[in-house]
Amino acid sequence: MYRERPSLVPGAVLWRSSGVSEEAELRVLPDGCMDLLWTEGTLLVAGPDAEAFVTKVSAGTSFTGLRFAPGTAPAMLRVPAAELRNQRVPLADLWPAAEVRRLTDRVRQADSVAAGLEEIAGERLDGVDPLVREVAALLDGGASVTATAATLGLGERRLHRLSLTAFGYGPKTLARILRLGRALELARSGRTFADVAATTGYADQAHLAREVRSLAGVPLGDLV
Repeated sequence: MYRERPSLVPGAVLWRSSGVSEEAELRVLPDGCMDLLWTEGTLLVAGPDAEAFVTKVSAGTSFTGLRFAPGTAPAMLRVPAAELRNQRVPLADLWPAAEVRRLTDRVRQADSVAAGLEEIAGERLDGVDPLVREVAALLDGGASVTATAATLGLGERRLHRLSLTAFGYGPKTLARILRLGRALELARSGRTFADVAATTGYADQAHLAREVRSLAGVPLGDLV
């Protein structure tokens, strides 16, 4: 079972996936976000995915996660997002082992795992560049990379470097991923695929189908 709610950390979402009764395949779609995870007593970081992340989950395994808005997690981790692209790594690989042991104990002793994750993030998440938020908002609103750079007064090379650091990939890839999210939301609301394609800026329904297959690894119908 999967549940989520808005977090006390601005722009973040808390979620929990409870254990399955038998081994199952888990497909995580790219969304431009990064997560701080707790599973089996270990703190992990899920980097930004450029395509669907598929893994096997053992029976009984559960996850609690804090999903950060696109571009914000590197301000907490102090690690460029591109270094974590398509990866799941222990937090101890990024921060000093002694500090991670202390934080692990804090999560265990907190009122809940969710509260422990929020405490960690709340203490360390600061200094998010407003420019990063503006880039994400413009691209999520459907602006082109060229228009985004012009609106923010950035050269496209600088925008690309900023995007690698904050999001883990260039702005064109981020725009594709964010558009996929908008398309899925509309498709799941019952809109026809042709209408979804036209509304979200795909050339046609075939273009939408190719992009979904490329980024998600399965047809749109399977996701809806």
